[in-house]
Amino acid sequence: MAANVMLAIHEKKAAAVDLYRPLRQYIASAYSERDAATADDDLCAVRDLRAAAVESPCLPDSSSLEQRRAALLAYARALALVEPRFPISPDRAHVHSLSFTWHDAFKTNKKVSLPSVHLEKAAVLFNLGAVYSQIALAADRTTDVGIRTACGAFQSAAGAFAWLKESGVAAKAVAAGATTVDVTPDCAGMLEKLMLAQAQECFFEKVIAGGKPPALCSKVARQVGVFYEEAYAALCAPPLSQHFDRTWVSHVQLKAAQFYADACYRFSLDLHQQEEIAQEIARLKIGMNALADAKKAAKGVAAPLLDSVNKLESNMKTNLERAMKENNSVYLMRVPEAGTLGALPAASLVKSTSLAEVLDASNERLFSSLVPDGSMKALSKYTEMVDDIIRTQAEKLQQSSEITRVRLKEMDLPDSILSLEGNVSIPADLKEDVEAVQISGGPAGLEAELQQLRDLNRVNQELLVQTEEMLQKEASEDAQFRTQFGSRWTRPQSSTLTKNIQDRLNLFAGNLKKAAASDALIERDVKESYPLMSILDRRPIESALPSISRPIMSLDGNEDAIVGALKQSLRQLESLGAQRAGLEDHLKEMKRKDDILPKLMAGVGAHDDLFRKEIAKYDPICAEIADNIVAQEQLLLQIQEQNAQFAAVFNLDDYKVARERCYKQIAAAVAKYQAIKKNMNDGLNFYVSLQDATGKIQQQCSDFIMTRNIQCREMIEDVQRKLAGFNLSSSSHTSTPRNSSVPPDQHSPSPPPHAPHAQSSYGAPPGGEPRPVYSQPESRPPYSQPYPTYGAPPQQPPYGAAHPGQYQQHPQQHQPPPGHDYGQPAYPGWRGPYYNGPQQQQQQPGPYPQAPYNAPGAYPPHQSNYYRPQ
Repeated sequence: MAANVMLAIHEKKAAAVDLYRPLRQYIASAYSERDAATADDDLCAVRDLRAAAVESPCLPDSSSLEQRRAALLAYARALALVEPRFPISPDRAHVHSLSFTWHDAFKTNKKVSLPSVHLEKAAVLFNLGAVYSQIALAADRTTDVGIRTACGAFQSAAGAFAWLKESGVAAKAVAAGATTVDVTPDCAGMLEKLMLAQAQECFFEKVIAGGKPPALCSKVARQVGVFYEEAYAALCAPPLSQHFDRTWVSHVQLKAAQFYADACYRFSLDLHQQEEIAQEIARLKIGMNALADAKKAAKGVAAPLLDSVNKLESNMKTNLERAMKENNSVYLMRVPEAGTLGALPAASLVKSTSLAEVLDASNERLFSSLVPDGSMKALSKYTEMVDDIIRTQAEKLQQSSEITRVRLKEMDLPDSILSLEGNVSIPADLKEDVEAVQISGGPAGLEAELQQLRDLNRVNQELLVQTEEMLQKEASEDAQFRTQFGSRWTRPQSSTLTKNIQDRLNLFAGNLKKAAASDALIERDVKESYPLMSILDRRPIESALPSISRPIMSLDGNEDAIVGALKQSLRQLESLGAQRAGLEDHLKEMKRKDDILPKLMAGVGAHDDLFRKEIAKYDPICAEIADNIVAQEQLLLQIQEQNAQFAAVFNLDDYKVARERCYKQIAAAVAKYQAIKKNMNDGLNFYVSLQDATGKIQQQCSDFIMTRNIQCREMIEDVQRKLAGFNLSSSSHTSTPRNSSVPPDQHSPSPPPHAPHAQSSYGAPPGGEPRPVYSQPESRPPYSQPYPTYGAPPQQPPYGAAHPGQYQQHPQQHQPPPGHDYGQPAYPGWRGPYYNGPQQQQQQPGPYPQAPYNAPGAYPPHQSNYYRPQ
């Protein structure tokens, strides 16, 4: 059973140390020989306490463990009295020839020797926790008394390790010099969790033996697993990851998995009672997977633990088979995924026992001749008195400063004085908004952006017109050839191949028309709102705010006197505030330097007189604080009266109304500007995206026309050859060379007079080699490929690009002729945010320049009510 497999901590081993001689020499040198003689018995007692607690061997029976625990507690209390009286540390080596040597509890071949009382205290507290764990392990947990004893001892062990970590003893031991890993704060924290896990495990055994409901057993088991998981996490992290034996790590890991699985098992029993069969199956599978994974990594664990894990796994497997059978035959529920299940509930029934009471040395009388009885307690009392004074006075100062801030804000000071002097200001958030507007150009810069919209609209119109003209020209020529050659002109009609392009161009034209209407709305909005927004062009914006002006007529001419008196009072109030800040800093500095421990250790009898004398040094600063607060209250009343006169003379009420009205106007202007600016940005993005999309379609049209030109030339040559052959056979004349001219015949159509013009206009090189006969026009796919979306580049070669085996003899025919540049360059003079610059345009491949704008997103934008294409 798992109840029989728990861990106890071995004690640290120490070397013998003679405390008597070094401590006596220190007393004689620091105090007197008489004091050393008086403390002789106490020195012997401390020497004997260490021998009993550290150097005596521990016997395995429970009575010897209790004696060992008592000896360790007694020595720990003695060390609490030794520490403040004897400077035993590497940096305060006033106690000569005294050094403590301790071995690591988990790696006994490692040891450390230091003249540090903190190392001694840390080792004693570690051994105290170890003895508590041994007491717990020695208890007979098959009985109720044994379970309670073991559970309490494990919690006390956890308390010892928690005290070692939280009291700072472990940290001080580490700070004193190189020490062993077992007394570091990390190891103390891990051991605390391990002891709590075993204490909770005792409770689990108790609830299982008591036949408690499965839901409660599951909560208790889950908390056991949580504690083991926390201990395992600490064992896997530096500096513990390389320090402990692998069997320890495997034990803790397997325990964590076991109790997680046990929690799933108990929880599934409760689910079965509630007929939640699907979730029961899921929980059992999760628990069994956790066990299987942990067993793979478990090496060297105790055989009873493996037996307990195997038994649990067998029970879970049996219940899983039963639940799956019932679900398949009766319930037919869908088994939920593991990730959809909530965390298992946990119930913690244990906590680390505080050792503050058993370690309290206030009742010990060691070295009473050197240190008055109860001096440590007196020091704590005095510290509490000082802390109470500091806290009370600091609260008074802070409250006084807050009162001043609120009262001045109510009177609108010192803003009203600053306004009278021309130093007006606006709220910080509103000022940031205005500065952002001015940086972006302000209302005065909107006309330039409107012109950008007009220019971009014109550029897009020209692109569409050019593209339409290209298609119309090609269609017209195709129709002319079709009329001349009749049925011999077998290639598809242009209108059939360009239907998708025409539809897309019509869509772009419609969107462009709507965009122009949106531009008109924006332009009208700018004109109508400019009177409101023009305030944003004021630099600085504070110049737009109203200011307090002197009265036109003065009855007694005392305006300057009123203002001067008010400003003088405000300066006095500021001086009082600076004085308060200095008083608070002075209080903290006094507390930092206030150390009466030497006086307490040298004093005899009651400490009331000493306390009154020491506390009295805080009276002057407390009186200064009280005077400051009173002076501030009186000054605030005076300022209130002076401000009332000031407000009456300078008509502050009307000023405040005008100022708030101006704030609202500025805020409204900012909001209107931001809305217009957003609509303009949407328009710019729209036009740039549309221009990019139109340019791509224009490029496709150019490629299409080149391909059609090649087809046209080859078909003309083919028709001419056929006509020539027909004329020769019918007239029985001698054969005519292929390239010779054919005289017109009344029975055959004459060659098209426009063919040479068509060839030259589309870039056919004059005097070039004859091209091969275009004998398979039907093998070319119709020009019906859908065009790519606006912002994306084409994913396939455009119609007319070379395919394998086609046009390889005449690559020059794929380039457009000079003077037929169908791309649209940037219109001159425009340098908006989307302009790429000459360098970038020169890097574009092909004869067609790239559109001068780069749209950040795919056309069309959908962030605004404007520019929504249909």
